[in-house]
Amino acid sequence: MATQILDVDPKSLHVPPSRMSGADPFKLHRQIARFGSASVGMPAPWVYRGSDGALQLYNGVTRATRIAKLSPGTLIPVEVVGNLAAPVGHLPTIGELLP
Repeated sequence: MATQILDVDPKSLHVPPSRMSGADPFKLHRQIARFGSASVGMPAPWVYRGSDGALQLYNGVTRATRIAKLSPGTLIPVEVVGNLAAPVGHLPTIGELLP
């Protein structure tokens, strides 16, 4: 599958099972101090599309959380790197886990 770039609201992205509690608070604080709400130059987080069509972050949980928290409603580009055989819509979203 060729990668696909989508513009999405980071609040709608589902966290991976390894990050069920969301962004690491220390990393989030460090990113907020360094970059604030800026998304210019930010690498696009990688996501997988679940069998239910929902998008699950593969990397970029902290970046997506920072933008969702400091710039609500801002769309960010994400790179869809593959498809999963299982649904991911049952996993929490960034919006549900915002600190």
